[in-house]
Amino acid sequence: MKILGIGNALVDILAKLPNDELLKELNVAKGSMNLIEKETRNSLFEKVNALELTMTSGGSVSNTSLALRQMGAPSGYIGKVGNDEYGKFYVDELTEAGVKLHLIYEPVFSGTAMAMITPDGERTFCTYLGAAACMQKAEIQKSVLEQYTHLYVEGYLVQNHELIEGVMKMAKSLGMTIMFDFASFNVVASDRVFIRQLVKDYVDIVFANEEEAFAFAGKSSTGEAIHEMSRDVKIAVLKESDKGSWIKHDDELIHVPVYQKINPIDTTAAGDYYAAGFFYGMIQQASLEKCAQLGSLLSYYIIQVVGTKLPSETWVEIRGKAQEILNAK
Repeated sequence: MKILGIGNALVDILAKLPNDELLKELNVAKGSMNLIEKETRNSLFEKVNALELTMTSGGSVSNTSLALRQMGAPSGYIGKVGNDEYGKFYVDELTEAGVKLHLIYEPVFSGTAMAMITPDGERTFCTYLGAAACMQKAEIQKSVLEQYTHLYVEGYLVQNHELIEGVMKMAKSLGMTIMFDFASFNVVASDRVFIRQLVKDYVDIVFANEEEAFAFAGKSSTGEAIHEMSRDVKIAVLKESDKGSWIKHDDELIHVPVYQKINPIDTTAAGDYYAAGFFYGMIQQASLEKCAQLGSLLSYYIIQVVGTKLPSETWVEIRGKAQEILNAK
């Protein structure tokens, strides 16, 4: 099993906000992802300039690919960057981590995502896609997809219908297993009909948090939402934050609690790391319950730090805990 991810290659700029006032000023919903233009990006950078900022490689599927590689599993990634300082930073970070990059280059600025973290640990993104927005279906090479067995796609790509449907269609024709994360509740709500058709036609495994699941299903209860999510896929995964996660496969419904309850410092990449843990379990041919436990394990660690990276000694600890989960009866 070899996993190839495709998504928006971004550099995350993390800003810890003292309160919610900036979000109100920007008129953005807490916890949402918002696409912005270059002028808004420049203005926003000025507003947060006095705050403590951290720069890290980002993008939802990119985070998953990196975390999966840190678990010792091979991972590949398709994205588009510019030939600028942000693009170089992005390439250097993922290359150092050992992710096999299949990048496309565009002579424009690389994408950046301002992740504004409020005191409750919630993150709200204002994303300038830059080069990432220029990725086209014609640039996705069949020869790259043929090197992998599974394709992992982020919902943020639905802004380009031709691209996301085209790459899923190509993957399906090659017999790849297609895994899809809804990415953000406002992404789902704004393009629900198209996303539901994508899931029906191409997707094998789908991931969503509670708000995304409700937006997709048009339901307001977890049970109804995961039932609706699972109609056309082999496996549906619904994450309920500190309540754990639900996995539905055929008629089997599994609930797995969080690894350990903790007040999050920053929820950025929590879902991305959950997916990495889940995929690691799949690679190890573990049960769905253990896959979810591994997802919960990785999420537990990433929400204790600001940003999307963990130190090497923490990864040693995680790999040890993961082995305990895999070995448990």
